[in-house]
Amino acid sequence: MLGGTEFVGRAVTEDALARGWDVTVFHRGRHAAPDGARAVHGDRTTAAGLAALAADGGTWDAVVDTWSGAPRVVRDAARLLAGRAGRYAYVSSASVYRYPGESGSDESFPVVAGDPDADAVAYAEDKRGGELAAEGAFGAKRTLHVRAGLILGPYENIGRLPWWLNRVARGGAVLAPGPRDASVQYVDVRDLAAWTLDAVAAGLSGPYNIVCPQGHVTMGDLLDACVRVAGAPGAELVWTAPETVLAAGIEPWQELPVWLPPGELYDTMHDTSTTKALQAGLRCRSALDTVSDTWDWLRSLGGVAPQRGDRPVVGLAPEKEAAALGA
Repeated sequence: MLGGTEFVGRAVTEDALARGWDVTVFHRGRHAAPDGARAVHGDRTTAAGLAALAADGGTWDAVVDTWSGAPRVVRDAARLLAGRAGRYAYVSSASVYRYPGESGSDESFPVVAGDPDADAVAYAEDKRGGELAAEGAFGAKRTLHVRAGLILGPYENIGRLPWWLNRVARGGAVLAPGPRDASVQYVDVRDLAAWTLDAVAAGLSGPYNIVCPQGHVTMGDLLDACVRVAGAPGAELVWTAPETVLAAGIEPWQELPVWLPPGELYDTMHDTSTTKALQAGLRCRSALDTVSDTWDWLRSLGGVAPQRGDRPVVGLAPEKEAAALGA
């Protein structure tokens, strides 16, 4: 596991350990690896840092990589491991598809350009470059592209679901962006981890869209679950038309995490075909399970989730929410 101590990498590591697999975690040592994993420390972004992995001498059935920066970093690690590992699973992103997407599009939809030798450019191009870098070292038949959409669940270090949980925990009238019955697509980090490990064990290769199927969860399901597990007395969802939310100057996705109004951005993020992954065994738990377990984890941290330094803080300011509710 390249990484393996935070969010997606941690979920993959914990799942692999629960299966009884021998797991080596290569990371910088800033966070503790899950108990039971063998840790090798080094900074993969530099030749000197990779030297620790080169000197380790281990061999592995599979590598899982969640890197989201410069593609050359994936290239260097993949080249180093190509003769010492059987398969390479790269946790990529649905962002590699060209914007705007089309309602119901699948893995055949056109992707952005990417350069496996590049420094960091932009998220979509970096992830596509990472795909090409992994495939360049391992070959198409030994490379799996896990094209995840929105990822939620315990250990989240972006702040989306934690923000909603903390908001309903404050109580009062909560601005709930409609439509209430609009489908939202995301994947619980543990379902992503389980599918990825099943896929490498089965020898799968190529791209797979990994989010829950359309209609599995609605915005109403997600926020109702938040109120059920974390809502303070008097917490009330005030469902508000998208037009009203936008007229209040509220930024979708950033200020109201997960939510997108109807339109091409919604079609791109929340209307993607997952047929291929479902046929390959993807199983998605309920919104209540994801929300409840995330709330338990968040409370264990005193309500303050970790925050990635390379991602903006999400959430709606109380005064802006109050103004929108008043309107």
